Amino acid sequence: MKKIELNYKLVTRRVFLVAYDIIAVCCSNFLALLLRYELRLDDIPDYYMDAVWEHLPVSILITLLLYYFFRLYHSLWAYAGVSEMQNIIVASFASAALQGVTLLLFNRDVPKSYYFFNAFLLVAATMMSRFAYRFAREKRRKRHNKNNGISVMIVGAGDAGNTIIKEINSSYFSTMRIRAIIDDDPHKQGRFIQGIKVVGGRDKIVENAALLGIDEIIIAIPSAGRRTIKEIVEIAGQTNCKLRTLPGMYQLVNGEVDVSKLRDVDVEDLLGREPIKVDLDSILGYVKDKTVLVTGGGGSIGSELCRQIASHQPKKLIILDIYENNAYDIQQELRLTYPALDMSVLIASVRNAGRMNKIFETYRPDIVYHAAAHKHVPLMEASPDEAIKNNVFGTWKTAQAAAMNDVRKFVMISTDKAVNPTNVMGASKRICEMIIQTFNKYYETEFVAVRFGNVLGSNGSVIPLFRKQIESGGPVTVTHPDIIRYFMTIPEAVSLVLQAGAYAKGGEIFILDMGEPVRILDLAKNLIRLSGYKIEDDIRIEFTGLRPGEKLYEELLMDEEGMKDTENKLIHIGKPIEFDERKFFVQLKGLKDAVEAEQEDIRELIKEIVPTYVPQNSQGQEAGGQ
Repeated sequence: MKKIELNYKLVTRRVFLVAYDIIAVCCSNFLALLLRYELRLDDIPDYYMDAVWEHLPVSILITLLLYYFFRLYHSLWAYAGVSEMQNIIVASFASAALQGVTLLLFNRDVPKSYYFFNAFLLVAATMMSRFAYRFAREKRRKRHNKNNGISVMIVGAGDAGNTIIKEINSSYFSTMRIRAIIDDDPHKQGRFIQGIKVVGGRDKIVENAALLGIDEIIIAIPSAGRRTIKEIVEIAGQTNCKLRTLPGMYQLVNGEVDVSKLRDVDVEDLLGREPIKVDLDSILGYVKDKTVLVTGGGGSIGSELCRQIASHQPKKLIILDIYENNAYDIQQELRLTYPALDMSVLIASVRNAGRMNKIFETYRPDIVYHAAAHKHVPLMEASPDEAIKNNVFGTWKTAQAAAMNDVRKFVMISTDKAVNPTNVMGASKRICEMIIQTFNKYYETEFVAVRFGNVLGSNGSVIPLFRKQIESGGPVTVTHPDIIRYFMTIPEAVSLVLQAGAYAKGGEIFILDMGEPVRILDLAKNLIRLSGYKIEDDIRIEFTGLRPGEKLYEELLMDEEGMKDTENKLIHIGKPIEFDERKFFVQLKGLKDAVEAEQEDIRELIKEIVPTYVPQNSQGQEAGGQ
């Protein structure tokens, strides 16, 4: 029954349009003559009137056929746009032209101006009928959306912004009402897009948000770089409005710009730099058809390493972790995503030399990514022996097993906290770098380290902590108002590690150019605003003081290290620092004995090995300082 009803409505509409067009042809034909004689009906000669009258059936037939050919009876006129307008103009002028030709063929004499008047009148009459649907729909929509509760500001008066505005304005289901547009182009400022004024550049965001009561700001600049987005987000963040943005330029290229593609502005938009890009061909070349072992494979970095390696067709992937739950999660994920992947998941500790040797003898990996480590700074300050046992001697035993079993490449994950460390975790990773550089001199295996800063969203990182604190109503805890950190995303970190393996010749410390550091206080403020809360009014920020071993800023390069570029402009190589290797091994033996004996404080022994290590007390001051 429903189908019959829909067909009936369709037929009714088409019959109405055909009847209207017949009347329109009649009116335009006679009005054309009337206009020629300046609306004086008595002045029109009878032979002109007869010619038009006798030719009328032909004019009607020509018009109806052309309108059918140009699909003027098939379009959804409630959504009519530029394409439909073009069809009306072309069809109407073609009809007027053919009417003129047939008048001449039938020797019907009419004034020359009649042809032009007829064409323009036909266009006007047809436009009026077709766009009346859209006009009526717009009126209904405006009445329907008049009291929409969400006032919106669009940032970006380009193609993407125009598309978003059009979709919001034409939707019956949108709860948004666009009040203003922002664009930095002075030629666009003061002009209107679909009736919405471009009120100014980004410097007018805060002012107009308050003036117009804006609830939501949409950043519709898919071609903008991360730095530009960061600047706009920081300005818009002062308004306490909800922020959303388009994912990227590819959406515009693919014609996929619409409201459904909008996403909430994320913390990654605040990094102020473009994502790291790597040479995927070189990665594919050295991972494909190789047996790859990832230690700490269930962790944040390790699991992402496993994902990316699995996508590059390794001969076999071995996931090793001490924590079975994480290992199980990544195992199930990869089984689902890559059912053909040859994968082994092993529960083992890198501290256990016998277990590590047995694994390497059994599986004979070609490449090892060593991500297993204790990384939480305050916890390692409270348990320094565990940091040394796991990080230093776990790395030693894993590297030893790799060297003894002809592993081709060994890539160790390091940290910016290894540079001039103030905590046991950072110092332990610096010792790991020294182990790697030493092993590289005496074994065929290519040993390298990759050093980068904080990873957004990783286990123990500041972002998940802030989110939990915000969800629970605050306060958000920041250790110090001036503390800064370098940040990168997990996929970026892993891409760097993979790239380093491709570049590795042995002995290098690869370092990422991570752009500008981020102030943690600004990160906390922006995250509160992005969550839709007002600072202090809704969520309070509390300063807790530097934690044990924590310093105000991190470095990526030690003073003694030089910088060498790679093919990727954002990846550099630190020149190896020379040290007395014989003395180093003696010191390591003493450190090993101390941690196995659970010596009360091993910091002085660590400082002997890492002269740049300056331990700090719980107030973030140098030990023994004021």
